[in-house]
Amino acid sequence: MSLVERVVESLKAKGGKPGEFKSMVSVTVEKASLLEAVETAKDAGFVMISDVFGIDYLDYPGHQGKRFTVAYNLYSIEANERLFIRVNLDDGETLPTIHALWKGSSFMEREVYDMFGIVFDGHPDLRKLITPEDLDGHPHRKDFPIGETPTLFGDGRFLDPAAFRAGMKGESQGLTGWKGGARKGVSSDAKGGKA
Repeated sequence: MSLVERVVESLKAKGGKPGEFKSMVSVTVEKASLLEAVETAKDAGFVMISDVFGIDYLDYPGHQGKRFTVAYNLYSIEANERLFIRVNLDDGETLPTIHALWKGSSFMEREVYDMFGIVFDGHPDLRKLITPEDLDGHPHRKDFPIGETPTLFGDGRFLDPAAFRAGMKGESQGLTGWKGGARKGVSSDAKGGKA
């Protein structure tokens, strides 16, 4: 029996619901069991946390159940196996932080908080990671307004979407100062390396 099969069986005995999608094995647990599930997997040999990410199922065709899922991507270096531990949440529900088990999860949880608005109880420094502190809303939520409105940063700068896009396409220098091609003083060969 492989490591992932042993851990899935252990978590299943504790109420977890196993699943598989495109050879990716997951176990969905209740939020009250999250810390125990993550600790069980870590103690068994899943010693690396690759990612913590959120999913918003709002308006997802055929979805029934809670709106959000937070998934923990765990990896065993020795066994070369991966396991996803998932927790389903309604809007406004919180999760306990796994920071005590994996210090590296701190930034991953902050990103989920920033992008989805999911609060991790007990997190030592839960604040936005990517977007400005004064940005209203959470950009990865399906109901986040997608528009061409400038983003105002706390220091007074703002990002104008049209100017930024024009700069990235090389149509103007925009906000990036880049107008297509290599930067001044840099050339590249046909293989993509520096000449």
